[in-house]
Amino acid sequence: MPNQQSRSARLEARISPDALSMVKRAAEIQGRSVSDFVVAAAQEAAQRTIEETAIIRLSMEDQRNLMEAILDPPEPNEALRKAADAYKRLVIESR
Repeated sequence: MPNQQSRSARLEARISPDALSMVKRAAEIQGRSVSDFVVAAAQEAAQRTIEETAIIRLSMEDQRNLMEAILDPPEPNEALRKAADAYKRLVIESR
């Protein structure tokens, strides 16, 4: 069971009697209270949603462009050379 933290916030929701019946049945199957079951299900759904936003989805064309840029990168332009020099001065040489 997840880490039991003090519960100080309240969440209320209205659901249909059929949905409540299903939630009660699922909670019974897992040996949990309805409240514990709902909180755990909500946390799992929230975690999945948050993790999905961390995945970058690219079209096939974008995948090819990324692969080409990694395998055959363009020559650094002036701005990148200046940024690399600044990095060297600020980070590497200050060690």
